[in-house]
Amino acid sequence: MEDFKEFMETMLQSPMFGILLSLLAFGIGVFCNRVFKSPIVNPLLVGISLVIIFLSVTKIPLEYYETGGDIISLFLAPATTVLAYSIYRQIALLKKYFLPVCLGCLVGSCVSVASVIGLCRLFHVEEKLTATMIPKSVTTPIAMEVSRSLGGMPSVTVAAVVVTGILGAILCPVLIRVFKIKNPIAAGVGIGTSSHAMGTSKAVELGEIEGAMSGISIGVAGILTVLISMFL
Repeated sequence: MEDFKEFMETMLQSPMFGILLSLLAFGIGVFCNRVFKSPIVNPLLVGISLVIIFLSVTKIPLEYYETGGDIISLFLAPATTVLAYSIYRQIALLKKYFLPVCLGCLVGSCVSVASVIGLCRLFHVEEKLTATMIPKSVTTPIAMEVSRSLGGMPSVTVAAVVVTGILGAILCPVLIRVFKIKNPIAAGVGIGTSSHAMGTSKAVELGEIEGAMSGISIGVAGILTVLISMFL
């Protein structure tokens, strides 16, 4: 019995525990998303929820999970650079509409950051949580690094990014109709800037141009948010 306990303790402290738990939880999230076909059932959101529930029920220390989770985090930086490829694929479209795209992303990024700071100060939210929420509208790898550099909580930032993306995917078709946005480029830039990859998945459904511009805006808005955060 003692040997079994020692074996389990060794396994839980191994990096493989956090890695396998993350992959299993995310796999279940992908399966649920395919079954229900709803942006609310987001694989990342489902995966995070399952990990939290599992660790809470089993009383396994978070430090054990983070041993493997930190290894997964190492891949976030390389994943961020992949965004450059999506921009490169649409380089012709970006050259043609370079100024409108950049201005749209700049305005959107500034409004996103300013609204978070303004609302947090209005409701007297502590500075650490404010820093955590500032990069909510950019893709996860960039958001985590911005949050960390500002002194926020990257793990909470991930949850904020997921919620923002889900709301964007759900509301963007409605808002486009309400505000009568006819230009597909404007629609794509707005979606990509405000709700990153999750919103882009919906933009692709709206049209090819919307999807392409939204994909470009993810990278541009991410870069601009990093630059803006340097002055905060």
